[in-house]
Amino acid sequence: MPNTRIANAVRLEFAPASLVQSNLSGAAFTDDWLWVAGDEACGLDRLRRLAPVGSEALRFGEVRDFPLADLLDLPGAPEEEADLEGMAVADGYLWVVGSHGLKRKNTKPDRDHADNAKRLAKLVLDGNRRLLARLPIEADASGAPCLVQQAQDGRRALRLKGDSQANLLTRALADDPHFGPYMAIPGKDNGFDIEGLAVDGSRLLLGLRGPVLRGWTALLEIAVEAHGDHLRLARLDDKGTLLRKHFLQLDGLGIRDLHFQGDDLYILAGPTMVLNGEIRVFKWAAARPLLAANREPVRFEPTLTEAVTLPHGRGTNRAEAICQLPAALSGGKASWLVLYDAPGANRKEGEHTVFGDLLRRD
Repeated sequence: MPNTRIANAVRLEFAPASLVQSNLSGAAFTDDWLWVAGDEACGLDRLRRLAPVGSEALRFGEVRDFPLADLLDLPGAPEEEADLEGMAVADGYLWVVGSHGLKRKNTKPDRDHADNAKRLAKLVLDGNRRLLARLPIEADASGAPCLVQQAQDGRRALRLKGDSQANLLTRALADDPHFGPYMAIPGKDNGFDIEGLAVDGSRLLLGLRGPVLRGWTALLEIAVEAHGDHLRLARLDDKGTLLRKHFLQLDGLGIRDLHFQGDDLYILAGPTMVLNGEIRVFKWAAARPLLAANREPVRFEPTLTEAVTLPHGRGTNRAEAICQLPAALSGGKASWLVLYDAPGANRKEGEHTVFGDLLRRD
């Protein structure tokens, strides 16, 4: 089935003081309201659908910030970035996940060789990166969806139990034969790095940008449940399994985002390290019922369908987020919104407007 890419079709207007600006890493819809995350903020932005002003197919603006510190008792300091990389709306909640990984200091052109050598050897963990949370969505008096600490029906904002150093997920992976050795390696060095999130009931799929092991990309499956003031890992089966691993053949690419459409899982994939390389969307047909029926703790999926290849630039225009448009916005055709990190000049207008792509499947 052919795919047509319509470039620069979705206009996003931010404000000078918005939490999220141009480096977009996550997206999700509540009806015709758009939630977006950026990897340098500790919060989310909500944008409203507006009438187009130019040739774009969709326009969103009138941005509102939702700082995570107003909703959760964060594992790290409120000013520390959360590096939010995955988002999903399900059952009245907005789910978010941070990268969970370490970062390495980068060199700076104005520093001497010795100073840059020290910087390149320094590893940093921002505690808020180790965040997995669900945030209740509740309409305000005007009908606009908002994120709240506690909804009127009792739903509460909760995160996976842990602190600035570890949470229940990283502790479960610490001795894992596949991922344990990579927990101390920064994400952009092919270390542990969560960048995709999909939700199916109480089960969560976490897509890893890294590590990619001998060309195999990993998808982690967990379940969570509320327990007191936190979320905890729940059993996936009557054997007490807390974690399943699915290795996917994505031609050596790492996962950048995940999105369910019906029973199919769409996977946005790109280079795991700091490389300028192909960014593609893969389709895992009938993934939802297969995952629900699976009882294997580790399984391999060697054959996925490549749906489309996305544009990228040299150091710019890295696709980081994909999500399906609601029916009211798609005109009855299967359509996806794709948003980009480091947007190039062709994806920007002024200081606070960026453009994403609208993908339609004909």
